[in-house]
Amino acid sequence: MIEQDTIRLLRECDAGIKMGISSLDDSVKYVKNPDLKSILDKSAREHTQILKDMQNLLDIYHDDGKEPPAMSKGMEWFQTNVKLAMDSSDDAVAEFITDGCNMGIKSLSRYLNEYKAADEKSKDISKRLISLEEQLATDVRQFL
Repeated sequence: MIEQDTIRLLRECDAGIKMGISSLDDSVKYVKNPDLKSILDKSAREHTQILKDMQNLLDIYHDDGKEPPAMSKGMEWFQTNVKLAMDSSDDAVAEFITDGCNMGIKSLSRYLNEYKAADEKSKDISKRLISLEEQLATDVRQFL
């Protein structure tokens, strides 16, 4: 049970962090304020580091992780490439990032509670990711 819950938790975190990185990469091109750009760039680097740590754990379990669902990727693409193209203000970007962070926090918290038997390293990565999302949402509030 521990190994199954660990792999499932890591897979969900893997899919979520890939969505987060994609959203950050797609939205930063619309940012005008250098301070907001710096926040998003820093967060993207931190997300990428957690992704590497997660992939190392997945490798231990001989698992390839999980790609984000196609519907979610399509919605994210639409949000960034259509909505932000129409309103590319920094406050629109900050709102988009905040919404993504909130969805990520909610989903990751649910998975953390669902896969209670996961090992501590996997739970720690999940908690680090939740904390990173909470910090990013807080950091971009000044641009709303």
